Amino acid sequence: MSRASETVIIGKIGAPYGVKGWVKINSYTDEKTGIFSYVPWIIGSGQQHQVVQWRTHNKALVAQLSGIDSRDDAERIKNLAISIESTQLPELGDDEVYWRDLMGMQVVTNAGYSLGLVKEIFATGANDVMLIKANTNDAFGQKERMLPILFDQVILQIDKASATITVEWDPAF
Repeated sequence: MSRASETVIIGKIGAPYGVKGWVKINSYTDEKTGIFSYVPWIIGSGQQHQVVQWRTHNKALVAQLSGIDSRDDAERIKNLAISIESTQLPELGDDEVYWRDLMGMQVVTNAGYSLGLVKEIFATGANDVMLIKANTNDAFGQKERMLPILFDQVILQIDKASATITVEWDPAF
């Protein structure tokens, strides 16, 4: 899969912080300060910005971005996504995947029953969860299923080549 022109959302701009253009940052990276390892940021529909300065404030992150010099500027970018070029992401090993690579994959049980396609993935307090959109003719009447992302317990194999995730899961559940 070529990642040359794709972008990946790694966070979101929060509310303005102060009067000099600083903004709160909602990081989606594993380590919340890891968001600052990626430059430049693509804000909203394509405007690139450098992080001039950043710091933690209480338990939050705040940053000053290039070209954002006033509270009004900060207000204009509030709630916009922070993206980067996907080529900036580290290459993964054969047994590793990014969430975005799982989207749209077929999910089948180890008994061969097709549960559907990965529609969404999200983090919860306990573990990450895949939302599976069931096939239209699901024999069990399921439209969607939520499966925990637990390797070697629920997820048995991810085959990138065939875009298939094999799981141990009761289709009636």
